[in-house]
Amino acid sequence: MGPFEVMAIAIVAVFGVKAYKEFNHRKTSVDTSEVDALKGELVKLQERVATLETIVTDKSYQLGEQIDRL
Repeated sequence: MGPFEVMAIAIVAVFGVKAYKEFNHRKTSVDTSEVDALKGELVKLQERVATLETIVTDKSYQLGEQIDRL
């Protein structure tokens, strides 16, 4: 293997390592506005679930369900 082949392999390896580092950097960076939007949506969904839980555990709702089953 000649010196030019070794140099070519070294250059390709350096570019490969840089490309891999850039790929990992872009993969781990997250858009904070998207995360904030998802957090807001999560809070809204948690409030809706809490409301549904109070409706279902309400005595009058359970009584209505029992009457409907009859």
